[in-house]
Amino acid sequence: MATKSTRIAVLFYLLLAFIVDCEAKDFDVRTYGARPNGDIGQALAKAWKDACASPTPSKVVIPSGIYNLKVAKFEGPCKAPIVFQLQGTLKAQTNPSGFNEGEGWITFLRIDKLTLTGGGTFDGQGKNTWGKQCSSTKYCNKLPMNIRFDFITNSLVENIVSLDSKQFHINVLGGEHLTFSSVKIIAPGTSANTDGIHIGRSTSINITDSFIQTGDDCISIGDGSRQITITKVTCGPGHGIKEPVQGVFVRNCTLKNTMNGIRIKTWPDSYNGVASDMHFEDIIMENVGSGGNPIVIDQAYCPWNKCNAQVPSKVRISNLSFKKIRGSSATAVAVKLACSKSFPCQNVQISDINLTYSGKEGPVKSQCQNVKPTILGQPHPALCTA
Repeated sequence: MATKSTRIAVLFYLLLAFIVDCEAKDFDVRTYGARPNGDIGQALAKAWKDACASPTPSKVVIPSGIYNLKVAKFEGPCKAPIVFQLQGTLKAQTNPSGFNEGEGWITFLRIDKLTLTGGGTFDGQGKNTWGKQCSSTKYCNKLPMNIRFDFITNSLVENIVSLDSKQFHINVLGGEHLTFSSVKIIAPGTSANTDGIHIGRSTSINITDSFIQTGDDCISIGDGSRQITITKVTCGPGHGIKEPVQGVFVRNCTLKNTMNGIRIKTWPDSYNGVASDMHFEDIIMENVGSGGNPIVIDQAYCPWNKCNAQVPSKVRISNLSFKKIRGSSATAVAVKLACSKSFPCQNVQISDINLTYSGKEGPVKSQCQNVKPTILGQPHPALCTA
């Protein structure tokens, strides 16, 4: 059902984008004075203001070429559906100073029926900041994210590239019915804290047919998110796919050389919470788990030792399934299910798992704590039951 609903949603938004694109009036930034290799800030702000005020569908056009941009916020509500068509490259400043915690280099805010497309690139120019503004073991909260989508509804992001963000590439907050299709996210595996797509407090978010290569989680999902569907995504390098929410469906994806594969993690001594109805199916893994495990539940996650590890997590994890997951592990512990002592995981189902390991740590194996999974078939490795 998740695959069918995803297909319908993607087709709907593609149709919406096609209709808007055909009917839209162009607001070309060149008309407002933008020129390649120059600063586009003022011209782009004026083009957006006029397009957003249009009573009929509109399109902001940034043609081929390289344009410099210090910071930008595109705010709604707009009077009609709007397209942001980036055909060229927007380049951020190399100096990350001047941003507050959690800010984006580019922010789309409170817009309904937005289409972001065009095949262009958002170049965050983060190479000079990774590991220099703060260490790789510390979260750099004042480095800007490449693109923020705050309270965006009934919208489509397709055929764009996010390159070398200084922090998260794409952050979604308060979104609803938002689809990402044919999105490329590119940064080296050494780029710290560069999550590909982070989703928080959002509903009905679809990610499909996309490629994510980064230095942190390919896709991470924060609290308050529901009905997240991920299909046909290739991830790696990176830390894998991280889920701590309700209603997540991940299908037909490939993970390559990631530190973790599928990871559900909660902090010890956490607030009461629920993580449920998460389903992972038809996943291919290639040399996954160099910094963790291909399949992992970690309810004692404590980065930088900034938590009380003696108090078990209060997040209740239930209704999980792992099906048709196959490939190679970079570690002997291919499956690690470490649930909370206070609230053991409930209704965890595992079937058709085939993960191999050929390294020096011994035979492939699994580890379990505070969980009794239902096992269907003969998984490899053989799974623990307590």
